[in-house]
Amino acid sequence: MSATTVSGGGAPAAPGPRQKKKKGPGGGVNTLPLLAPSVILLLIWMIVPLAMTLFFAFRRYNLLNPMIHGWAGINNFKFLFRDPALLHSLVVSVVIVVGVIVITVCLGAILAAVFNQPFRGQGIARVLMISPFFVMPTVSALVWKNLLLDPVNGLFAAMFRMVGLQPIAWFSVFPLGSVMTILCWEWLPYAFLILFTALQSMDEEQLEAARLDGATPFDIFFNIQLPHMARAISVTIMIEMIFLLGVFAEIYVTTGGGPGYATTNLTFLIYQRALLAFNVGGASAAGVIAIILANIVSAFLTRSVAKRLEV
Repeated sequence: MSATTVSGGGAPAAPGPRQKKKKGPGGGVNTLPLLAPSVILLLIWMIVPLAMTLFFAFRRYNLLNPMIHGWAGINNFKFLFRDPALLHSLVVSVVIVVGVIVITVCLGAILAAVFNQPFRGQGIARVLMISPFFVMPTVSALVWKNLLLDPVNGLFAAMFRMVGLQPIAWFSVFPLGSVMTILCWEWLPYAFLILFTALQSMDEEQLEAARLDGATPFDIFFNIQLPHMARAISVTIMIEMIFLLGVFAEIYVTTGGGPGYATTNLTFLIYQRALLAFNVGGASAAGVIAIILANIVSAFLTRSVAKRLEV
């Protein structure tokens, strides 16, 4: 006899719905063996350099005199804090980070609002606007140093001569401003791209209603578009600050940290101590300071951005 029961009318009863088994994370598959190799490689990639930096920060280790070795305790940090170059490099780092972020975010927001309006050749203009971001930092520095800001053969020097003015040796007279100009040229496309993408998600009906109410373009930008870009601005500031704290190639190619310490940031100071003075212990101590500062900044930025991203 069949297992299906028959009702009084002779029609077979419908079978009950099958209960699906609940699967845990990973769909019931043990993903640990799959993730372990990449996680272990990532930990080695991060922990080994950090551990070596901490190890050498408390040792006497000079590549020019290997006979001087042993534990230095906190002497490397004492010497570093007594060096006026450390404070100057921190000031230069702050000036570069704050200055470039303010310029790129402000100009990026304005350009995003301008490019959000339809005009002829808009697609080509967007591509040209974004393209500097894909140029390598070393190439950007070489272009600005040799083709644009060179006091003899540069484009700006030729333009100054055309109007009867004396060309300026930009990297000697305005070294920090010249480096910041290169960085702004590199990072403005990134800020523009993020903020322009944020404006693309705005409802056009909201802008149209504001125009019908008599709002001027300035009113629309400051009261509607700028608040809409607040989250994107927070993310842009966080990403730019993380990368600008480690600026090296532009300084190395153009000014070499000079004149004097005029363009020496903390990253370049570590390079000078390690590969020019061959003082691995002092460079490692400066690296520990850089790690601490970077983690403080990252924690603060992560919290501020997380609060803005809360819905």
